Amino acid sequence: MKKIAYLLIQLLSAGLAANAQTPYVKVPAGYLMVLQQGDDLFAQLEAFMLKEKIPAANFTGMGFVNAKFGFFNQQTKQYDPRSFDNVELASMQGSVAWQQDSVSIHAHGVVTDSTFQAYGGHLLGATVSTGSLEIMITVHDKRFKRVKDEKIGANVLQLRE
Repeated sequence: MKKIAYLLIQLLSAGLAANAQTPYVKVPAGYLMVLQQGDDLFAQLEAFMLKEKIPAANFTGMGFVNAKFGFFNQQTKQYDPRSFDNVELASMQGSVAWQQDSVSIHAHGVVTDSTFQAYGGHLLGATVSTGSLEIMITVHDKRFKRVKDEKIGANVLQLRE
C-alpha cells in the first residue's frame, strides 16, 4: 500500500510540475485532481470534463473548503442555501453528466467545523480555503445526461437514451 501511495505522489508531482495549469493526473482508477487555495471546485470539474472529453464520471473528495449547501424546498422547488467558511470537507461524492451541451454536476458532502460539528447536504458550490482539496474521479464509458423532471422540479440522471 505504501508503494502505491508513493507512486501516486510521484505521478502527481510529475504531472503538476509539467503543467501547473493542469491540476490532475491520470491514474489507473481514473484521475486524481488536487485543487489549491482559491480554486473553484465546480469550475475545475467543468474544465476537466471539457478538456478531457469525459462522457460521464463519479467523484469523491476531501479537503478544506468554503462550502455552500442547499436544502431542496419541495414547495418552492428551489434550494434554501447556507454557507460555511473555513471548514473541513470530511466527505464528498457526486456525479458529472451532461444537460443539453453543458456539464451538469450533482454533489453532496459533509463538512465539519473546529468544534467537530458536522453539516451537509446538496453542495451548491465550494472553493478551496486553507490547504487543498483532493478529488478522485472515476470515468464512465457512456455519456449520461440529466433531464429536468417536472413532477419533482429537479434534474434527474438518465441512464438510457
